[in-house]
Amino acid sequence: MREEHEIVLQVQKAQTDSKAADELIQKYLPFIKSETAKFLKYFPDEGQDELSIAMFAFYEAVLSYRREKGTFLKLAAVSIKNRLIDYRRKEQRHMGAVSLDMPDSKEDNRTLGDQLANEKDELEERHYRSATKEEIQEFSAQLETFGLTLSDVADNCPKQERTRLVCMEVLDYARRHPSLLDQLIKTRKLPLAQLAVGANVDRKTLERHRRYLVAILLAYTNGFEIIRGHLKMIKRKEETGR
Repeated sequence: MREEHEIVLQVQKAQTDSKAADELIQKYLPFIKSETAKFLKYFPDEGQDELSIAMFAFYEAVLSYRREKGTFLKLAAVSIKNRLIDYRRKEQRHMGAVSLDMPDSKEDNRTLGDQLANEKDELEERHYRSATKEEIQEFSAQLETFGLTLSDVADNCPKQERTRLVCMEVLDYARRHPSLLDQLIKTRKLPLAQLAVGANVDRKTLERHRRYLVAILLAYTNGFEIIRGHLKMIKRKEETGR
């Protein structure tokens, strides 16, 4: 009970302090790796895509945690598992794969996933993992030019559904007006006035979530196709409620 109480206090501090959030994720990195290993059925390497996604999921659990939700580590474990499942499904779509859980034939119980361990598939998987890692590294480097880190963005994510929808409306407006994205890159400043007026949203709301908006708009500049795919998946889940 005492240990759980201490975790709750640490999580609550991390929700408003990005440095505390970084320290918390480093402290519980063994836990994150363990949960990732449960999904992968092997221990992840440093920098592996699934481990990075699990770390993001842990951040999300920190930001969304409330005492009434129960034990934090259980919530974090569920969040990590769900994010990894989403990633695996997206990866399969990216590779044009059918469900790997489908039986390969009527003669045995092996799945298609069991049959795909050949050199060609392994090469494609390594290429995709490498591309994802490089894209995340480049995205992080671009964020640094705005004076931001990934943890800053995670800390600034909207917590209310209404606010998330407002941010998505701003993103949709910016995508329809590419000159605003060009302005973002050129000036390294978020064009708040144009976005607020153009998307017909409250400027104060945008100011409170400036770091988050910089990140999602930056993802729609040149490159970052994998990150954009992740954002689209989140947007679809918000629209459908699943």
